[in-house]
Amino acid sequence: MALSNHGHSTPLTQKLDNIINLTDDERSVLINLPMQVQTITADQDIVREGDRPARSCVILDGYAVTYKTTGDGKRQIHAFHIRGDVPDLQSLHLTVLDNSLSTITTCIVGFIQHEVVRDLCRRYPRIGEALWRETLIDASIFREWMTNVGRREAYDRMSHLLCEWMTRLRTAGLVQDHTCDMPMTQQELADAMGVTPVHVNRVLQELRGDGLIELKGNKLTILDWEQLKAVGDFDPTYLHLVREQAAA
Repeated sequence: MALSNHGHSTPLTQKLDNIINLTDDERSVLINLPMQVQTITADQDIVREGDRPARSCVILDGYAVTYKTTGDGKRQIHAFHIRGDVPDLQSLHLTVLDNSLSTITTCIVGFIQHEVVRDLCRRYPRIGEALWRETLIDASIFREWMTNVGRREAYDRMSHLLCEWMTRLRTAGLVQDHTCDMPMTQQELADAMGVTPVHVNRVLQELRGDGLIELKGNKLTILDWEQLKAVGDFDPTYLHLVREQAAA
């Protein structure tokens, strides 16, 4: 099925329009891109390490993670994914997946056959370049996360992660008045930061106590953006946002 047209845009067109300023023709072909839309409940794998998929997916709604699991069952989350992301685009050229992709909330996911993506890139080279650019940005985020986990203390590490999260959601139009969804559990944050859930809880309490953030249920409000950026040593350059909104 083709994804329905909501106001002449879809999560994918919104994402790519932030990169290349889509033409009407490019936007139209993306809106009518044949995809199989599926609702997947929370904590379910979309694809698994070792799979050989013949399709890639777009996150149309909800939140997901890419991760790997060690031999003794410990999970390391490499990235959080939001609406408009194509987290497994590398499977277009890499035969075997080397990581897994899982939902952390109920997600609406659009699956696009690889042959459709290849044909799209041949017929619309600018879209192909934008998708290639997205895979390079994913690699940039992975490098930043490696630095964050390996060289920053937990308090600074969490500050950096929250700054990235808010910046990416703001770019996707998912922030209101410095407040956004914060759907991750403390276990998921621990798996992303390489610490224990108890340590995550302690750091979040410290950030609250210092007046930097407020957490109410699954909502995050950043109370002091400049201080949180300073503590986390956060520079959004690695996100390569064409329409920079970090200062909003």
